[in-house]
Amino acid sequence: MQTPFIDNHQYNYIYKQAEFLLKTLRSVVDPKVLDTVRYTVSTNAVGIFENLTLEQQLLLEQLSTYATPHDVQTYLNQLEDYLIPYPQVTAKQIQKLFPKAKKLKLPDLESIDYAHTTYLRWIDIATSRLFIVYPLEGKLLGIEGRITPTNKKGYCMFCHRHQELGFYNVKTKAHSADNFASVGQYVCMDDKACNESITDISMLEKFLLAAMK
Repeated sequence: MQTPFIDNHQYNYIYKQAEFLLKTLRSVVDPKVLDTVRYTVSTNAVGIFENLTLEQQLLLEQLSTYATPHDVQTYLNQLEDYLIPYPQVTAKQIQKLFPKAKKLKLPDLESIDYAHTTYLRWIDIATSRLFIVYPLEGKLLGIEGRITPTNKKGYCMFCHRHQELGFYNVKTKAHSADNFASVGQYVCMDDKACNESITDISMLEKFLLAAMK
């Protein structure tokens, strides 16, 4: 039984390092350049973790040793055994996070790929509201807000992927009849693709904490 130590966003980052390595192998013949790239992807993969065991570090460094798409994909498939899944959540837990949401539309919890989920999000098309549930320091945070399609592509604040965007506006806890307070950003309209692309959770967590104020 493998001990999970890789979060989804870290796996996505390693995946991009693997793509960079393969692209270099296809286009570069200079052995010095290839050695530099191999060293870089290995160092980058290890560098996003803290407190690795020797076994875990050696596993990550293996990325630099492969030379074919098949070998790299086999390696990435192997890494999936080490993924830390998003915590299982129940409908009751989600409803508790959004007590003011009338007729709350829940996501299909049985269809979620928890291993490849950094943050749980879904759009209620009927109300144009985007709901987010995120585990932070052992607790589940929940925010909701209106998402308005922009019908244009740009860079999502959360995953930095160039895709169809919506403007996400969330009223903060400081919001009241006498005080209009909200935070807003441009984010992906595609829930699944955003989770598959996110490589850094800092902006996501910054936005969530700002919305909770």
